[in-house]
This record gives sequence, C-alpha cells and structure tokens, in this order.
Amino acid sequence: MATDELIHVTRWHNGEKTFSPFSDGEMSRRRDAMQSLMDEAGIDACLFTSYHNICYFSGFLYCKFGRRYGAVLNRDGVTTVSAAIDGGQPWRRSVGDNVTYTDWRRDSYFTALKELLGGVKRLGVEFDEVSLDLKTLLEEHFPGVELVDCAAIAMTLRTIKSPEEHVLIRKGAEMCAVGGRALMAAVKPGVPEHEIALASTSAMVRGIAESFPFVELMDTWTWFQSGINTDGAHNPVTNKLVEAGDILSLNTFPMMFGYYTALERTLFCSHASNAHYDLWQKNCEVHVRGMELLKPGARCCDVATELNKMYEGWDLLKYRSFGYGHSFGVLCHYYGREASVELREDITTVLEPGMVVSMEPMIMLPEGAPGA
Repeated sequence: MATDELIHVTRWHNGEKTFSPFSDGEMSRRRDAMQSLMDEAGIDACLFTSYHNICYFSGFLYCKFGRRYGAVLNRDGVTTVSAAIDGGQPWRRSVGDNVTYTDWRRDSYFTALKELLGGVKRLGVEFDEVSLDLKTLLEEHFPGVELVDCAAIAMTLRTIKSPEEHVLIRKGAEMCAVGGRALMAAVKPGVPEHEIALASTSAMVRGIAESFPFVELMDTWTWFQSGINTDGAHNPVTNKLVEAGDILSLNTFPMMFGYYTALERTLFCSHASNAHYDLWQKNCEVHVRGMELLKPGARCCDVATELNKMYEGWDLLKYRSFGYGHSFGVLCHYYGREASVELREDITTVLEPGMVVSMEPMIMLPEGAPGA
C-alpha cells in the first residue's frame, strides 16, 4: 500500500471517558481563565506541548518516547493531539476532543494541527518548552502566523490551586506519609538504599491504587540517600548499604493524575552524634519558622531573607545549597516546575490564597566536618 493511501490523521474515540478527580466545571474554569488571559494578550489560540500544561488543561499526561504531543486551546475548547501508538487512551483521559496522527509520514503531527488552527494569526506556544527544531517546523507549516509566548501566563494561572486541586494534593500528602512510614520500617543497618526506597514506592503505589476508582499508576518514586549520598537533595538511589550512625534523607513523591506532592525529612540509622543532633534541631527551628512565614502577602524573597538570618546567626548560612521551598501542583522531576513561586532571594512573587508551597530548608556540611 502506498504511503498516501494510509491514514495520517484520524480520531480514535475508543471506549468511554475515564475517571477524573476534577469535575467538568473545574476543567472549564481552567480553560475559561486561560482564554481570558489569551484575550488580554491578543492570542487567537494556544498550542501547549509540555507535559504539565497539556495535563493541566486536558487531564491527559502523555508518554513522549520520541514523538510529538499537543493540546490546542481556543474558543472551541481543548483538543489533544497524540500519536497513534497510544490508541484511544488519550481520548479517554482528555476532557475534550482528541486527534490522533500516525507514523506513516513525518509531517502528520502538523497536518493534525492545521485541522485545529485554521485562521489563527497569533499562536501562543511555550517559549520555555518549544525547541528550535519545533519552532522552525511550526514556522514552515504555519507561514505568516506569529508565535508568541503563553508559558508565563499559563504558569501564573497554575500557581493558584482550586479547592478541587487542594483535595487531590491533600490526598497526595496522605500517600507521602504512607511511603514515609514504609521507608522508616525498612531502615536497618546492612540494608541497601534501593531496597528501602522500593518498600516506600511500593506502599505508595498500592495506596494510590486503593484510593480511586480508576487511576494511571506512573511516576511515583522515592529518593532515599544515606551517608555521603545525602549531600545532594536530588542524588539518585544507589545500592549503598546503610550503616549504623548514617544520616539519612527521606523523600517520598506520590504522583496522581500528574500532580506532585512531597515529604522530605532527615533521619538517622540507630543513633545520631551530638553534632548531627544539634544541626538537626537548628534545621527544625528554621522549618517551623518558615511555616509561620508562609502567609498571603509575604514575598518569596522576604521569606528566604528572614530564614537566612537564622542560619547566619549560627554561622551555617554558607552551607545552604538551594531555595527554601517551591510550589506544588502539576509537576514532577522532569516537568512543570512553577518557577515564579520559589522561596529564593531572587523571586519577588507575593504569596496568594490558594497557593501550595513547601518548606524544606537544607544545609550540607562537607565530609569531615562535625555533623557532616
């Protein structure tokens, strides 16, 4: 069969829409809010290509694996664009319509987009997500269309969580605790980090599966480090054996419908030295004070500055290595960081009702120092 005789773009509405933790009204609220921001910016339509924005506006979280995905938001609603390898799953997960393109021709993705973007003069795309390659191809396939950034305004919208989002994030916090308890029960001298992390992750996956009538079980993970491996908050799990007296870093991350929640704590195996205990107490004081500062009207930079004073008073400020916390929501370790709500000295965002922000102070003392 010739290539031109094959199907290039179709609609595979296979099965029925699946369970979502969000009501139709909630998804309409997001779309309408974004449409209002687009109207203010003179944007005719948005083509979202990131994991987080496609998920936020449609409910569908894609698996890229070298293919292109998208969600077109305009006055007709939100339509996802997905690869045929996914079958009807994107349709079942999307709140609106879905268009499927096949592998048989390299430009089938853009053929699908042309069906959805006819007459558009100003197209919103995510400048922090679109590669130079995709930008070039969009300009080739849509000559005369002006590409403008929509990532910043979409991120601003995502930072304010709705009551329905709060419910899901609180459920995530419950699952964090499930993972944390399983992790602590698994910690013993001689047990490798990966076995401890697996106990945590497995407990969270089972807990998530039991919490919803239907849920895709993907991306839930645990970072567990011991000894020198704790010097970086995002260091990977290894096969290092935990030793008595080791400082331990517990980090549990249940992922549900694309939403991230985290529990991050410092532990010790069997016992802690006096130096470790002293530093742990000081860090707890910063944590408590930080939570007191997280109120509507506070600026992110002012929170960081206030907490810096505490560390400075103990001559520990030089051991800080990253910000004090960040926004929660549609994000993971590979997508969605809401950079405008970071508790750092260079972020002037004012905290607002509805925002969900972590408080996670950390200091790292180098190997050989008391309490390292």
